Amino acid sequence: MGRIREALVEERDVLFEGACGTGKTLASLVPALEYGRAAGKTVVITTNVHQQTRQFIEEARAINAQEPIRSVVFRGKASMCHIDVGYEECQALRDTTRELVDKQQDIAELEQREEELLDASKEGNGEAAEARGAVMEELDDLETSIEALQEERNICDRYYNNLTGNTDEFYSWLYEDVRTPDDIYEYAHEANLCGYELLKDGMEGVDLVVCNYHHLLDPMIREQFFRWLGRDPEDIIVVFDEAHNVADAARDHATRTLAERTLDGALDELDECDDARAESAANVVGAFRTALVDTYEDSFGFGEREAVDEEWEDVSIDREEGRDELSVAFLQAYTGQGFDTDLEEALALGEELDRRYEQAYKDGETTTRKECPTLTAAAFIEEWMESSVEPGQYPVLGVRRTETGVVGRAELYTCLPRQVTEPLFEELHATILMSATLRPFDVTEDVLGLDDPLTMAYGEQFPEERRRTYAVETPALFASKRDDPTVQETVGETIEDAVRFTPGNTLAFFPSYAEAERYYHRFSGDSTPYLDEPGKRAEELRQEFVDDDDAVLFTSLWGTLAEGVSFDDDDARSVVVVGVPYPHLDDRMEAVQRAYAGAFGEDGDDDAGWRYAVEIPTVRKTRQALGRVIRSPEDFGARVLIDERYMASNHAELGDYSVYPSFPAEERSEHIDIAPEKLKFAMLNFYTDMDSWGGDPPTP
Repeated sequence: MGRIREALVEERDVLFEGACGTGKTLASLVPALEYGRAAGKTVVITTNVHQQTRQFIEEARAINAQEPIRSVVFRGKASMCHIDVGYEECQALRDTTRELVDKQQDIAELEQREEELLDASKEGNGEAAEARGAVMEELDDLETSIEALQEERNICDRYYNNLTGNTDEFYSWLYEDVRTPDDIYEYAHEANLCGYELLKDGMEGVDLVVCNYHHLLDPMIREQFFRWLGRDPEDIIVVFDEAHNVADAARDHATRTLAERTLDGALDELDECDDARAESAANVVGAFRTALVDTYEDSFGFGEREAVDEEWEDVSIDREEGRDELSVAFLQAYTGQGFDTDLEEALALGEELDRRYEQAYKDGETTTRKECPTLTAAAFIEEWMESSVEPGQYPVLGVRRTETGVVGRAELYTCLPRQVTEPLFEELHATILMSATLRPFDVTEDVLGLDDPLTMAYGEQFPEERRRTYAVETPALFASKRDDPTVQETVGETIEDAVRFTPGNTLAFFPSYAEAERYYHRFSGDSTPYLDEPGKRAEELRQEFVDDDDAVLFTSLWGTLAEGVSFDDDDARSVVVVGVPYPHLDDRMEAVQRAYAGAFGEDGDDDAGWRYAVEIPTVRKTRQALGRVIRSPEDFGARVLIDERYMASNHAELGDYSVYPSFPAEERSEHIDIAPEKLKFAMLNFYTDMDSWGGDPPTP
């Protein structure tokens, strides 16, 4: 804690790796809050894992019980709105409601002034009588304006009550404890208030905020978020939990898309628009739509169009030299008098139309706040033409099937997360990035754009004799081997041995949901099998699983149960990782590899691209899964790696295929290489030493 506080004083970022269950949150929060209170800073702790948000709330409540802090748990408007309107509509409602309240306040002030002038005129003051007449006229005008406003314009009754009622009781309640967004919603619902706006207004100058990644990583949201905090960026300390996920999250938040239906909407809007600029705008938007459709249609080979399903599928348009195929097709399709001029007019017209739509909603002329597809399309086209040629940007098309047929979208995919994170880290006072899997630190520094951070690594803090890590010599589960019946039989029997010789529950992680389902159906042991599937509510499944006392859960390493979720003590005794969870190596991933190779490799070294983009994130996935089962000094468990690529003894033979060297040194030293048929004996002996059978152990 002392080292973290010193780093905060020096305005240095911190990379803090600590094994799962070792108390990283408190070790980071306590010095950050202590320093923040002394230096007038606000601490923001953020995660992208719902389970961790709940944990942060408990940690904050524990701190608050010892030393009172003013804290809020912030969540987006969509889940807190009582009347279910979109962001733009909400903004317009706020404006008109505040306008009404302002006018009512003006009336109250004028009425008071009118009474004062009436008293003065009764005493014979002629000037007061004349001034009173002017005030009376102004009052009449205001009252007429308010009547029209109430009759014709859209108002939010809940926000009106926020502005006109006494909210002191709410804020007293809010700061008594650490309240969840659900708590606030329920309170506001009963009191006919807007909890979201109350929460925003109550954030200024608080000690601690708990929020989601997107409040920091989305530039537009971040600007508003800091304004609500009433803090400049240099007065904010951010603690990123599960920080190994920051790179992917930053990449996702930086990605921009433009759908074909938005282009269609823009052309319809321009066709109905009585403005001289509409023709210029249609030249640009129409050419881009034509190019988009022609490009994806030309990409289809025999039968490929018919094979498109409801999920977005990439269409590669990148070229080794020059502009991408969509940009070339767009420039060829454009037939206007001047591209730059037409695009400027499209943007200007879009901005004006957007203002008109907002005013129409405020004035009650429309019941919803209309979006402006022309502005959306023009802004995207401008960015596409400027950014698609920049290093680290990957232009790509997407297609999917809808009820009306195949549709497309253009996407600017950001390959280098540091383009998002580096500017953020530079403007904050400091950041603490914590995770169980941040090493190698030099890679994390490069990817996120950190400048000379303090690095701290605390490996397994619990007694070594209470854990075992077995690397089982099964065939490497390359894609070409997974359908081999002999390989499946070996892997399936090894899984069953691991489950049978575990005194309690077992977690089984696979490189994909499909592989998890394959071995779920092959499983023939006595333990109860549970299958995690895409779209299934993970918390409900987890609870059902831990309520059992002899079960095995089959799930994906890319699912939500592989990290940020605890399986303490008897909830799970063993964890099995089957195969190496490499991501799907498509054109998009190859673009990321090229970007990393160009940014971090010498002379565009492809090995650097593979290491940064694929191998290290993949090993982190495995390490995260291994951390699910040993969560305290009293806990114990076995970790089983089923794939020869994890073995020390096969490292030289496998060469670059081995992932063993990518584990930290102290973790590699604990890998025990073992033959599949020997695993059951090793696990029997380990759990016997732990005196954990509670009866006669199974017979090998």
